[in-house]
Amino acid sequence: MAALETSRELSAGSARPAKVGVWRRLRKDWWIYLFLLPTLVGYGAYTVYPLVASWWFAFLDWPGFADSGTFIGIENFQRLAADGLFWNAFGNSFLFLILAVPLRVGLALLLAILLNRKRTPFKGLLRTLFFLPVVTTGAIIGVVFTLLLDAGGPISVAMVGIGLLDSPANFVASTDTSLLAGVAVWVWKWLGITMIYWLAALQTIPQEVHEAAMIDGAKPWQEFTRITMPLLIPFLVIITLIDTVGALNVFDLMYTMTGGGPSFSSEVIEIFIFRTAFGATVPQLGYASAAAVLFGVLTMGIAIAQAVGLRWARRATGAMT
Repeated sequence: MAALETSRELSAGSARPAKVGVWRRLRKDWWIYLFLLPTLVGYGAYTVYPLVASWWFAFLDWPGFADSGTFIGIENFQRLAADGLFWNAFGNSFLFLILAVPLRVGLALLLAILLNRKRTPFKGLLRTLFFLPVVTTGAIIGVVFTLLLDAGGPISVAMVGIGLLDSPANFVASTDTSLLAGVAVWVWKWLGITMIYWLAALQTIPQEVHEAAMIDGAKPWQEFTRITMPLLIPFLVIITLIDTVGALNVFDLMYTMTGGGPSFSSEVIEIFIFRTAFGATVPQLGYASAAAVLFGVLTMGIAIAQAVGLRWARRATGAMT
């Protein structure tokens, strides 16, 4: 009997495929990776190398014209700490984030709930219409809305016509509204993708849960607050973190809409980096690289928080199921 069991174990062991090492697999299928070579070269040259080089440039006094810069240690970072325009851009970026992310997440959730109902007409058409701005280039949207939000544009004229404004206003040329205009356009552009996230999350809730709530006599608001929303909390964490990272990358939209003006009122950190590196009379690539490093560390911290939040959400989802 023992011999029979041993023979079965040996046969089972022999049936298992032997593990193939990485280098052996590379030698065997080397021709497959030739197709990846152009992408790897491009990614290395235009993403990996600039990322690594910016950390070195951050410690240099380098205008970009000379072959090499002068090593100055942490002086660029010390200058940033005392630069009011840097902290203004930093504050604008965070103000943009604080205003835009809750608005985008909340409006997208509301749309997703409406479009997830069986009785909502033209659901497919409405989903497509809300998603169309997502696939449109941010720079093009910025240019178009610069015209729409002008004092003579249709938005200002319509607001005067219905009595919301006493006189036409150029929303992108005012220090009071330029950043808010960027927030509104950014939310409109990316609302569709967040709506899709919420639709996917809503469809993970079993229909039996909603039917049981209806049988128990729960009203729509009670069903949402006591059943739907608690089940969506893990997805809320993930979606909020994804949108937060997106709110820190608004260069194309804000640059084409306002260029950071007027009077730096809408200058976010990305525009500050671009202006310092390429828009100044004397470019300061080393100084701009230091600002980019700080911005990268901030984004990296949010990405780590996203990974932690994703792990927590998966555990919470597993506990619910």
